[in-house]
Amino acid sequence: MAANEDQEMELEALRSIYEGDVCFRELSPVSFQYRIGESGDPKAFLIEVSWPETYPQTAPIISMDAFFNNTISSAIKQSILDKLMVEVEANLGTAMTYTLFEYAKDNKEVFMENQPVNTVTSASNSISIGTPDVPPSKKKEKKEQLSKTQKRKLADKTDNKGELPRGWNWVDVIK
Repeated sequence: MAANEDQEMELEALRSIYEGDVCFRELSPVSFQYRIGESGDPKAFLIEVSWPETYPQTAPIISMDAFFNNTISSAIKQSILDKLMVEVEANLGTAMTYTLFEYAKDNKEVFMENQPVNTVTSASNSISIGTPDVPPSKKKEKKEQLSKTQKRKLADKTDNKGELPRGWNWVDVIK
């Protein structure tokens, strides 16, 4: 019964800490979701933590199976889960749901550094279609990859500096 008292106390603590936080969702008194990142952020992800009967003496069940995460590659999900499990090991026996959510928030950039960001162009890589590789945590804009024919057409239209000639989008006036 002691574990359930711990769970009750942690539940109350979580409710008071995350009251009004749009990222936090209580799915049930033993299951919680937390969105790491803003809703429009392509690197945002959702962590679900569920408490088994014997929590916190045993590890909580951490899942990233939420539909929200369906754009994240399974390798990234596994890597995040592995890192969270290290935190779980370190905190066994104590209330750790808040710790896990905060750890994930603090390490969001590291967790997602290899996650490709979806773009409109359709370059493909081995993880998923339509997502070019983004170099880890570089804030520079990534140039879209063009095929040889696309490059050739662009070169034909532009001058030696890669600029379109003046009036390229003008409408032809009928004489």
